[in-house]
Amino acid sequence: MHGIIKNMEQLRKNDTFEVSIEAYNSSGSGVARISGRAVFVPRTIVGERWRIVIVKVTAGAVYGRAVEPIELSPERIEPECEYCLRCGGCGLWHMSYAEELRFKLARVNDALSHIAHQSAAAERITGSDSVYHYRNKGIYAVREVGGKACKGFFAPRSHDIVPVAHCLIQSELADKTAESVVRFMDENGIPAYDEVSKRGLVRHVYLRRAVKTEDAVAVIVAAGGFGAKTQKLIEHLRAECPELSGIVLNVNKSAGNTVLSGSFHTLWGRDTVNDSLCGISYELSPQAFYQINPPQAERLYRKAAEYAALTGRETVLDMYCGAGTISLFLAQGAGRVIGAEIIPEAVENARANAVRNGIENAEFICADASEAAEKFLSGGVRPEVIVVDPPRKGMDEAAVRALCGMMPERMVYVSCNPATLARDITVFEDCGYTLTRAEAFDLFPRTSHVETVVLMTRKNK
Repeated sequence: MHGIIKNMEQLRKNDTFEVSIEAYNSSGSGVARISGRAVFVPRTIVGERWRIVIVKVTAGAVYGRAVEPIELSPERIEPECEYCLRCGGCGLWHMSYAEELRFKLARVNDALSHIAHQSAAAERITGSDSVYHYRNKGIYAVREVGGKACKGFFAPRSHDIVPVAHCLIQSELADKTAESVVRFMDENGIPAYDEVSKRGLVRHVYLRRAVKTEDAVAVIVAAGGFGAKTQKLIEHLRAECPELSGIVLNVNKSAGNTVLSGSFHTLWGRDTVNDSLCGISYELSPQAFYQINPPQAERLYRKAAEYAALTGRETVLDMYCGAGTISLFLAQGAGRVIGAEIIPEAVENARANAVRNGIENAEFICADASEAAEKFLSGGVRPEVIVVDPPRKGMDEAAVRALCGMMPERMVYVSCNPATLARDITVFEDCGYTLTRAEAFDLFPRTSHVETVVLMTRKNK
């Protein structure tokens, strides 16, 4: 560290320093060190030097704001997104994609090393073919701004909307559809929903489009229906967005943050999207989980299958199976696949997708991971392979121990959160499993999120 030196033990708000950026934190902010403390500085890059001002000091963390560059990285680029400084969606537009991938791979390996205390590391990270318009699902908040309906996204840690005309990671059809809806609202005197007063109508516009087919379904999330203006809305959207294959109204009266909740009403066309992943065909309702970057998801699933090393005879358990995307893919190489999922609608989707594809060696139960493991144990099921794909919070320790009690030869863990993956690995290790291989995949370019697939093998067979 050079520049202004302050002889103090305690850093204070509004202090200024010249610092070198040495690393990244989990969100991609640069990390500098001052008086032995880590200082997080958003939108800086490893190797850069900046004059910063301290903006917040807590017992656990110090935050700074980059004020003036002293030495910039050759990996710095001019952000292509004009909203990135205000919108809470993407935070990495200031760095090259190569640097973004280096950050994400380091994030995975730092978690494996410092949290899981592993010597094994992710061998590589597979980048996305495109960082633009890769999302097959877009959700836009709708609010009133300056007396007009406006679409956009929430600012970080708030429900203040940032109006966005064109998002570089959403599909262009999603942009166009959301803009068409707010234009209709203004032309017809339809108010946006207000979270404070609980008045108004339209809350969100949601669009899901297929990659392998032309299907695209728009969902208008509202506190009620459009009444006599319903047909006019349908005609307006069909004229301005002829690519749509369906228009759905979701009447969501709930006070929470869940976008899709309540009742669904098909206004026109079909309410489902047909798409395929890894050669498996899926029919997807608006609320069904589906990977938002399918080309990358296919690479992720193929790596999971490689780690599973199926020969056609194995029994495979797929925990947190959702609509069966991994289960049905693995069923092609396994003797038997059993998927477990706690959401009943997802289990029904999985069963329907198995029938749809003529897959007869896959079955699905509705249970959480711990319940499923106990049921399988008592039923004498002894899988050779267990695959888990939990949510960001990771796995419950009891679930890990219950699965390990079934003594499979291989565990394949698909993770969207390196920190909870690393935490869970320590429990697997305590239960007799060794981290053998790992690989990272970027499904969410320009955000800090990263997916990881790891293989764990049983030590004493």
